[in-house]
Amino acid sequence: MSKNKKTINSQLSIINSLKPYPEYKDSWVEWIGEIPEHWEVLPIKRIVSTPVTDGPHETPEILLDGIPFISAEAIKNDRIDFSKKRGFISIENHQRYSKKYKPVKGDLFLVKSGATTGNIAIVETDEEFNIWSPLAVIRSNPKKVITRFMFHFLKSKNFFQSIELGWNFGTQQNIGMGIIENLPAIIPPIKEQTKIAAYLDRKTAEIDELIARKQRLLELYEEEKTAIINQAVTKGINPDVKMKDSGIEWLGEIPEHWDVLRLKYGGQFINGYSFKSIDFAESGVRILKISNIQHMRLDWTDSSFTSKKNYEKLSDFQVFRNDLVFALTRPIISTGIKAAMIDTDDNILINQRNSIFRTSKIETNWIYYILLCKQFLNKFYSLIDKTGQQPNISSNDIGNIAVPIPNKKEQKDIVTHLQKETTRINTKAQKTKKLIELLKEYRTALISEVVTGKLIIDN
Repeated sequence: MSKNKKTINSQLSIINSLKPYPEYKDSWVEWIGEIPEHWEVLPIKRIVSTPVTDGPHETPEILLDGIPFISAEAIKNDRIDFSKKRGFISIENHQRYSKKYKPVKGDLFLVKSGATTGNIAIVETDEEFNIWSPLAVIRSNPKKVITRFMFHFLKSKNFFQSIELGWNFGTQQNIGMGIIENLPAIIPPIKEQTKIAAYLDRKTAEIDELIARKQRLLELYEEEKTAIINQAVTKGINPDVKMKDSGIEWLGEIPEHWDVLRLKYGGQFINGYSFKSIDFAESGVRILKISNIQHMRLDWTDSSFTSKKNYEKLSDFQVFRNDLVFALTRPIISTGIKAAMIDTDDNILINQRNSIFRTSKIETNWIYYILLCKQFLNKFYSLIDKTGQQPNISSNDIGNIAVPIPNKKEQKDIVTHLQKETTRINTKAQKTKKLIELLKEYRTALISEVVTGKLIIDN
């Protein structure tokens, strides 16, 4: 067994090595259950040094410089990510808002509105900044509870369940200040809190280090996959082949027997149809929209439909299996190019600001891997018009990109090689992702079991 595997197994076995407390009592809170006999349950409002509060309920002017101003999106992975700040506010607004609340090192932030309701973070800086109303502030009373214990308690599954019970739903989920301050907290004696907090600080840091290593491994897998694809679609898979100058700046040298062809000469681009509001239906034939085309995949979460009659009438805009489709508006996202290969025989029509590329002289899978080539993506990105409100590219610009073309047999051979290699890497990556999820679940379980008194921390 490898050293890394032993380390992971050692971490995952910790819960099994811990024992329960000798005596328990009923907490009289359903989601808590029994607690150690000498612990108590108190509402949050009784263990804070100042009343639970939040940021201003007005929308301040956001500036390019000044005092950092954060909201819910900055609360990530139990920390404040200042790179996700809303922007800056004036010193005058900061001073005015600070009359209600001024951040202090050790304060705990709880997201109380939006999709990330329940996320928490601890203030770890003395730098000046301020917060907006989606964040609630819990400032521990050191005579009742130490901050690090409270921090771990707020991260427990049990506490999150109590938040879910208190959720209100308007346009988005939220939890009221009155509910937060009355949520029950499990409180051991201070000495025991200190011991538990130190233990969880140490153990969660060890688990986080393991997770970070695995996430770095995922990055290395992606780098390996990219390198293999780049090499195969620009140089081939025969290391002894003679090379020639392609005459294309972004491409450089290619195998001597390969050709270079503009995409528009290897197939046909078909731009989408401009549907009118009366064309849409509750169900029927899918309409492929910009939002449905993600990086090398389709996402039908945001689905629109039209009638079978329209499908038959608009035959020029029908999408077929093995077509490549491009989003022409917002054509690049953080994960890569917005393009995908159609892998279904379902009836589909393509909407405006999207384009079909239907190959005739080239293997579709060959172009699929070209789209994953870093050099191609750099060329593609350089053609995007970024002057408008949203970035755009035309199918004509895409069609004018010259790509390397081996003969059909070599295209198929290279595609087979790439399918084998990417499957190998993806399989390893999937196992690593499952392990990361297991470590995260274990981390949450360990915190929850310890802060609720289900397991005792031995010396």
